[in-house]
Amino acid sequence: MSEPAAKREKKSGRFLPALCHILGILLMTAVILTALPLSVPRLFGYETYSIVSPSMEPAYPVGTLIYTKQLPPEEVQTGDVIAFLSGGSVITHRVVRNRIVEGDFITKGDANADNDPDPISYGALVGKVRFQIPLLGSILYIYSTLVGKIYLLLLALCGFLFTALARRLRSRL
Repeated sequence: MSEPAAKREKKSGRFLPALCHILGILLMTAVILTALPLSVPRLFGYETYSIVSPSMEPAYPVGTLIYTKQLPPEEVQTGDVIAFLSGGSVITHRVVRNRIVEGDFITKGDANADNDPDPISYGALVGKVRFQIPLLGSILYIYSTLVGKIYLLLLALCGFLFTALARRLRSRL
């Protein structure tokens, strides 16, 4: 083989390892970047939930990731958006009135015409919504399922395997 042909072959042989390395890094970065907003806030006392119904639109569209933080129920103000347990689900609605004497809240979804039919007891309060990230709640929903966790693990594994393949291919050059 002539010297220029050998150089071309060696140069083209570097493309595949580089491509595998880039794909591996991109996959692992995607896993990390999508998992960080779901896990790091928990270190600071925040819980994350996904908006799954349009009752709080337009302020909180379906698919929005919300971050809640616990606080004493007496500190909740009219107009605050809270998350609370109702029938085994976490609901997010705005406080219309905090009835301290009765120990409950009157709430309403922004998109609903009427107040919620039942008062929400202080014991059902999960926390006050502190901030939100639109669309990221859909990822939380996917990651919260067994299938989603398996996909996350497989994506990370694929990223690792691509980078390992890149190392193997480079060592053969």
